[in-house]
Amino acid sequence: MNRLPNLDPLRFFLASFVLLFHLPQLSHNQGLPYFDGLSIFHRGLEAVYMFFVLSGFLIIRLIYRAKIRNTFSIKDFYVRRILRIFPLYYLVLGFGLLFYNVLLPFLNIPFEINYTWKEALFYNVFFLPNVFAKIYEPGGILEILWSIGIEEQFYLVIAPLLFFINVKWILRVLSLLLLGYFILYWTDVFEVLHKYTFVFFYLFSGGVIAILEEKKKLEFLKRSAVFPLVICIVTLLYFVTDWFLLEPLWLRAMFTCLLFGLFIHSLAFNNRGVEVKSKILNHFGSISYGIYMFHAIVLNAVVFLFLKLEMLQNLNETLTIILIHLLTFAGTLLIAHLSYTYFELYFLKLKNKFRK
Repeated sequence: MNRLPNLDPLRFFLASFVLLFHLPQLSHNQGLPYFDGLSIFHRGLEAVYMFFVLSGFLIIRLIYRAKIRNTFSIKDFYVRRILRIFPLYYLVLGFGLLFYNVLLPFLNIPFEINYTWKEALFYNVFFLPNVFAKIYEPGGILEILWSIGIEEQFYLVIAPLLFFINVKWILRVLSLLLLGYFILYWTDVFEVLHKYTFVFFYLFSGGVIAILEEKKKLEFLKRSAVFPLVICIVTLLYFVTDWFLLEPLWLRAMFTCLLFGLFIHSLAFNNRGVEVKSKILNHFGSISYGIYMFHAIVLNAVVFLFLKLEMLQNLNETLTIILIHLLTFAGTLLIAHLSYTYFELYFLKLKNKFRK
């Protein structure tokens, strides 16, 4: 299956932004030197939101194209999603529960546990890790699973919905869902949506952009190199400056829905022949799921070393900050690579049996 250009490197950079977001937070919480003086260190949540737009873009595009060919199978769709998401999700979930409930007590490291095993398994097995994270604050290794829950919940809804809708009506239905859900999310009556971060409008927005492209409704954006250039520059500035942090939050959400969708479209379909062909960056993009899932584990291990090893405690602040960053990035990339090569690939190869 042909992969759209430039999206794998994008995945890598987004996962890296999440790591940069969490690293100074944990260092600060544990009394270690940290640096977060640049805007890029505060864009982890936005990076996850762009992941959502990208996911909606790719998944809805895949379903739409399959429906046109009359080959869409809900069963095959869910099996492929399960094979991609579940193995690593449950591996990290299991490790996280053991880490906070068994390993930390064994090491006499205090950490408050305010949930039972039944509660942990209920919320995380039944696709509600975002609710679990918000209610119990179970620790970073488990809290990052919230975004996987949003993806899972979206898949549960979108596949049967699009299966029963005539392909001619999909764009209209998704557009109405995007508008209607966005309004519901930002009203006080449905505050629970906001409380548990059910930000499905990001996924819907990616899907709308994808179908507009499939229907050749975005050709006007390709007439000049100026438009993709401006979109890419504005997106870059959004992540490295505070210029576009619009208020109120609903306006910022509307802006990022549009910006992130058009940015992904520009990279994949309006790139004017510019394509990142670096094997290293594309590989890092292929293992980005592992980078996201393992970075909190590696970060905890690195911080533990700096807290316990005397020779690391005697370093000056600047060197400490640099080393924490280097060790966390290197360790995360190594483990993500090993996980992808020797664990995830086994399940990914099985996906081919469920493609038409």
